[in-house]
Amino acid sequence: MKTKITELLGIEYPVIQGGMAWVAEASLAAAVSDAGGLGLIAAAAAPAEWVREQIKKVREMTDRPFGVNIMLMSPEAGQVAKVIVEEKVPIVTTGAGSPEKYMADWKAAGVKVIPVVASTALARRMERCGADAVVAEGTEAGGHIGEITTMTLVPQVADAVEIPVIAAGGIADGRGMAAAFMLGAEGVQVGTAFAASRESVIHQNYKDSILRAKDIDTRVTGRTTGHPIRVLRNDMSRKYLEMEKSGADFEALEALTLGGLRKAVQDGDTRNGSLMAGQSAGLVKESLSCREIISRMVSRAEDLMIRKPWQE
Repeated sequence: MKTKITELLGIEYPVIQGGMAWVAEASLAAAVSDAGGLGLIAAAAAPAEWVREQIKKVREMTDRPFGVNIMLMSPEAGQVAKVIVEEKVPIVTTGAGSPEKYMADWKAAGVKVIPVVASTALARRMERCGADAVVAEGTEAGGHIGEITTMTLVPQVADAVEIPVIAAGGIADGRGMAAAFMLGAEGVQVGTAFAASRESVIHQNYKDSILRAKDIDTRVTGRTTGHPIRVLRNDMSRKYLEMEKSGADFEALEALTLGGLRKAVQDGDTRNGSLMAGQSAGLVKESLSCREIISRMVSRAEDLMIRKPWQE
C-alpha cells in the first residue's frame, strides 16, 4: 500500500502507532515497525536518558524506521529534542505545543517532523514552520483531545495544507482506514488497538477493560481545566466528573488523578487508574499481535476501496 506517507517515512504500510505515554515503549514500537508500520517511543515526561535507552533498544529489535513522540509541555522536552539529533532518530511526532524552536536543528539533522494538530489553524502554522506532515487528531481519540471530530477535521486540514495528512481518532480497523483515505488522509494513526495488542506492556487488567468496552464506555474529564482527556469510565472518572460539576478547583482535580496512568498501566488498577482509550475501544474485541492488526486493517481497507460499496 503506497501513499505519500509510506514514501515520506520509508515504511510499508501507512499506519502510525500513537505516542501513548507509559504505553509506547521500545517493544511496542519495534513490533509495529517490524510489521511494516511506524512504531513510536512516547517520551512523555520521562528523562532524556530513558528515551535514549529506548531508542537503542528499538534498534536492537528492528532495522525498520521508527520515531519518537515528544510532549512539548514536558520539562524534559528540550533535552529529548537534543537526544533526537544525537541518536539520529529518523522521525519525530509532537504534541502539546509547537515544535518551532527545535525545527531548525531537527531539519539540519534530516529528521522528519510530524506534529499532531486539532485545528486547521495549527496545521497551517506547522506547515509554515517546516513540518513534513501533520496528524489531524479528532476528539474520538484517547488521552488528550481537541473538540473537532475526525470526520470533519481531516478533510478541512487536507484542504488547508499541501503536506500529507495522517488521520487519527476513532480508527481501529480497515473501515476506518478506508474512510480516512476518502476524507483526504494519506495514512492513519492508531492508538487504542495497539494498546490492547499482545506486544503492549500495559497490565492485563487494562487490556481487558479495553476489550470489554462498549461504544458508550468512554468519558471526557478535564473540560473545566482546559485539558480534556478521554478515558474509559470507572470510579475515578465518575468522581472526577462529579467534582468538576460541583466546581472543584484545579489542584483538587489534579490530586485525584496524580499517578493515575501509572496505576492503570503498571498496577492494573482499573477502578482508580486513568484508563486512557479512544471511542474505538468498542471496536477492539481481541488482543492481536501488531502484525495481525496492521495486516487485517490494510487488507480490509484495500478490499473496501476496490469494491467501492458506496457505488453499489
